Amino acid sequence: MGATFEQRPQPWFTNISVDDIQSGDFLAISKIRGRWGGFETLEKWVSGAFAGHSAVCLKDSEGKLWVGESGNENEQGEDVIALLPWDEWWEFELNKDDSDPHIALLPLHPDVRAKFNETAAWEYALSMNGKPYGYHNLIFSWIDTLDGNYPPPLDAHLVASVMTVWNHMQPEYAANMWNEALNKRLGTQGLDLPDILVEVEKRGSSFGELLAIPEMDDWLYTDGKSTSCIAFILEMYKEAGLFDPIASSVQVTEFTIKDAYMLRFFENNSSRLPKWCNDGDDVKLPFCQIKGKYRMELPAYNTMDPYPHMNEMCPSLPPKYFRTQNC
Repeated sequence: MGATFEQRPQPWFTNISVDDIQSGDFLAISKIRGRWGGFETLEKWVSGAFAGHSAVCLKDSEGKLWVGESGNENEQGEDVIALLPWDEWWEFELNKDDSDPHIALLPLHPDVRAKFNETAAWEYALSMNGKPYGYHNLIFSWIDTLDGNYPPPLDAHLVASVMTVWNHMQPEYAANMWNEALNKRLGTQGLDLPDILVEVEKRGSSFGELLAIPEMDDWLYTDGKSTSCIAFILEMYKEAGLFDPIASSVQVTEFTIKDAYMLRFFENNSSRLPKWCNDGDDVKLPFCQIKGKYRMELPAYNTMDPYPHMNEMCPSLPPKYFRTQNC
């Protein structure tokens, strides 16, 4: 991937003025230690993303700043979608998150912000608050092709083998992670993994072809709509009008975090960034890194306009993670 891990000057956090943060501003997060650091490293390896988690900012009618996050751990230890006051969220990231999070604020471009329907965004966020994290479709945003998304030695056969073992060890977990999503792709209900594999063979298809079928945003799972951290944000953007007039032909559950920060939605004029943005750093990034020892990199940041069926057929092989045009 070519990440450089260049160290930033101390202090490794920013004194933020929340007055400068607005609804729709994006938080790109890279966790590099512990359980989440390990998981995100795997996610980055297969997708080419330089961030492994994300959240979004929202301001209410009284001007109070909130953070919407899919994948926030509640008091029961469950990963859920949560709306948290900024101060609470920021305090945790500064002082309690042992994953060493590196965080960048990506402000929306003024023209995009003008389109952002704050009322619709809040309605969507409140409708999802407290629902489970989107495990159902987590892996499917990465797999778009038969053989163009698997870093060696991975392939669809190895994925099927891992799923089979996991299905025996933790059947409930397996059902949550992929069985229901695979049934959606087959148009079946209630098949467990062995039956899914048999059904695929009966149809003269392959497991690789099944994995590559695009996720649909309107699919309802047993616990409701399934949105990973990035799908939650982009569904909100969709509801808020940022994908208009092509919203009906874009499935945001097919986007990785890399796909999201590549969208041409964000500020492209450094003079309009907040004065505290990258304060104290001699390298001026096109976004605001607000926490982290190492300088964050987001290759191809803010470069791609949305188009119909975006990210439904994209290859992503290391080390370059080249994507074909309009894939």
